Amino acid sequence: MFGAIKFAKIAGRKLGNILKGKKGKEALEKEVKDMGLDGQGVDIHVDDDGKVTVKGKAVSQEMKEKIILAVGNVEGVGEVNDEADTDDDAAPSVFHQVVSGDTLWAVSKTYLGKGSRYMEIFEANRPMLSHPDKIYVGQVLRIPGGTAPSASA
Repeated sequence: MFGAIKFAKIAGRKLGNILKGKKGKEALEKEVKDMGLDGQGVDIHVDDDGKVTVKGKAVSQEMKEKIILAVGNVEGVGEVNDEADTDDDAAPSVFHQVVSGDTLWAVSKTYLGKGSRYMEIFEANRPMLSHPDKIYVGQVLRIPGGTAPSASA
């Protein structure tokens, strides 16, 4: 479990101003389904303040992380509380919030040691990413196999 993951509340996919309670839950569940993600065993809860909680048992660590990113990278969501489990023993990914000037090449160089590995990050974030050049400030990306950059980096 990750705990709370912060997202840029003012950035992300626009689903409308309905991210509260039952309507928010339905909108985010539809977002997960529309992306072709397997939400089986996962429950999404939306508080009245727009905080999202993901509970239950996801089919895999990768799918859990993708669901968290799918619901977190939505305008109006500022935090996703990860309370979901998985049965696989895959290591959790590192998350990176895109800042001005970031490219997948630069992010790859920071976390994976080589910019040329940027397609690994792109593929790890599909279907949320449609093209390697289409990332935006505030977006959170998953970096599988990555290590957090040192404080001096």
